[in-house]
Amino acid sequence: MALTTSRPRIRTMTKARIYQPTKTAMQSGRARTQQWVLEYDTAASRFVEPLMGWTGAAGTLGQLTLKFDSKEEAIAYANKKGIAYDIEEPQVRKLNRRAYADNFAYTRIR
Repeated sequence: MALTTSRPRIRTMTKARIYQPTKTAMQSGRARTQQWVLEYDTAASRFVEPLMGWTGAAGTLGQLTLKFDSKEEAIAYANKKGIAYDIEEPQVRKLNRRAYADNFAYTRIR
């Protein structure tokens, strides 16, 4: 007689997301947004425990976040470890260079 369990089997092929984080609402500068982050996608390995209704996971990869200095380093790591990945390119912020005197210009829209 086989013992059944509600937990799914751990998948051998993991998928990751490589992205460059944006600044949070509490930051005024962009100091911690230059690194690239590799996070594992754990949405597929989550399950609902039937007795209590809690959400569980088959592994601990969802708790792991790896930071790299460049996108190429993150891609090289994923290729070396055999991890399938998706790259999310950052949206580049457009900077308007202005002088302080432009705040007091006569032609300024009020």
